[in-house]
Amino acid sequence: KTAQHLIKDYIDSNAVLQTDKSTTFSDLSDCIDVHVREISGTQEGNFNLKWVHIAISNLKKHLQTYHMISERMMQNYLDEFCYKLNRRYFGQKLFDRLIIASIYPYWHDCG
Repeated sequence: KTAQHLIKDYIDSNAVLQTDKSTTFSDLSDCIDVHVREISGTQEGNFNLKWVHIAISNLKKHLQTYHMISERMMQNYLDEFCYKLNRRYFGQKLFDRLIIASIYPYWHDCG
């Protein structure tokens, strides 16, 4: 019921939702028009959601390093994790990308 409530609030009803065959997402027909349920990580080689599960596992491990996280600060921790996840392959160019990101709005507004 919690998943249905969140999906109704935050996902457009015309969207295509792809999930694994968890019982959490068993009855979403009244929330979403198209719901694709796939087995993830089986012997047949369906690994469509493998990296989603790895990212969730890494997020849980990341949050365990902090103790007593308040609900008020939870979004900050999630934002930090997303920032690190999206920039994990930048390597040596991370500083250059940071400079570009910090001055880009100035260039965009002026020209």
